[in-house]
Amino acid sequence: MARILVVDDDTGIQNAFQALLKGRGHEILAARSAEAGLEILDHEHPDVVLLDVWLPGKNGLETFQAIKARGVRTPVIVMTGSGTMNLAIEASKIGAFDYRLKPFDPGQMLELIEKALESGRLARTPVADSVPTIVPDDLMIGGGPRMQEVYRSIGRVAQTDATVLIRGESGTGKELVARAIREHSRRSQTPMVIVNCAAIPETLLESELFGYERGAFTGAVARRVGMFERAHGGTILLDEIGDVPLGIQAKILRVLQEKTFERIGGTETVRVDVRILAATNRNLERAIAEGRFREDLYHRLNVVTIHMPPLREHREDIPALAQVFLARFGRELGIENPALADSARTLLSSYSWPGNVRELEHCLRRALIFTRGFPIQRDDLLRTMESASDPVASQRRTGDELLRDLLARHLEANAGPGCEPMLLETVEKELIREALRRCSGNQSKAAEMLGIPRPTLHAKLQRHGIRTTAVVEDGKSAED
Repeated sequence: MARILVVDDDTGIQNAFQALLKGRGHEILAARSAEAGLEILDHEHPDVVLLDVWLPGKNGLETFQAIKARGVRTPVIVMTGSGTMNLAIEASKIGAFDYRLKPFDPGQMLELIEKALESGRLARTPVADSVPTIVPDDLMIGGGPRMQEVYRSIGRVAQTDATVLIRGESGTGKELVARAIREHSRRSQTPMVIVNCAAIPETLLESELFGYERGAFTGAVARRVGMFERAHGGTILLDEIGDVPLGIQAKILRVLQEKTFERIGGTETVRVDVRILAATNRNLERAIAEGRFREDLYHRLNVVTIHMPPLREHREDIPALAQVFLARFGRELGIENPALADSARTLLSSYSWPGNVRELEHCLRRALIFTRGFPIQRDDLLRTMESASDPVASQRRTGDELLRDLLARHLEANAGPGCEPMLLETVEKELIREALRRCSGNQSKAAEMLGIPRPTLHAKLQRHGIRTTAVVEDGKSAED
């Protein structure tokens, strides 16, 4: 049983919550003013607060500020009958668990209250995993066998001056490998220069790498030292080496072979002592076959190769990575002891992460921002993943893709072309209604059954005018 405080001067709203929540075994604490609500909060310690914005005397947002000043972490759901942009932004900005407009759907409000109760319980429960100490941004995390092999490779090559080619999908942490090689090498106290070759326009890349002399071209009013010269005595990482044009590849090959080059517009030969590391997510062998990458440069770069595994191949490291990211972002956002619900941990470990560690990092940052310090739950992660794409795993297929496949099979078996748009709407609507009936109106379970995030289901319910309670009642009538 939970204790739920309803602060609202509308008797009808108070009665509605009594009817809605009492049947579920919850105790309702009622207050019709801010002062009365704060007094109950101090003495009764409710598990969730439902707070109306427009109250006599102190308004709801001022009341919420007073709740925050007490240092309690009770989830507060803000309610109002007249929503404005500024009001919604302000409620979210000061840390409301959620914001709802009246009149609200009873089923959705019940679901929201249960979610708030779960977040409150998690916030009061000590975190099982100890929050890590401050971890440098350039430190790799992971203790599984795949990462251990990466560490061994770094250890073997670090003390040499061998050229290293670091390969792996985008977002796996190839730059971290390069930094670790340099950190454990004899050049650890010398400069390290990182060049993202794909981010620099082709017309500028040559001058950025090799520099230029005064008067080499219009606008060259003074000599410019390039990246290779800046890295003299140290290490240079040529990130995304697979995107370098063929003409510049030839000059890089000369640096590898002879340690010399000329600045653009110059005749003086510049000699550099620099260790070259390269990274790519491209298939260089295919690029060679297609004439887009020099084979001689490939062999010069490929003295030692380190493969950085995709995150889906070392899922055992996801919990440790998540804890480090949460601790880091918690410090940045001023959130104390950020936590994950068990359902969120399960989702993190089961998702295939097409964007790898970078996607995991961004996903957790967004989730932490939108949960405002409350423990991150599964739905919070799904919301942040909604715009992500995963061409490999069927688990992230959107409802629209699922419906189009179903439609294609239906048309092939039963109909000809021409009726697709109208049929798609009909099939989608009936699928949603059937999922809601099978899940007894539980929208989260229905969204999971349909393979779409809950916010997407909510939008489709509104577009089709589907009321959850009506669907469930129709289902019961049919059974009778």
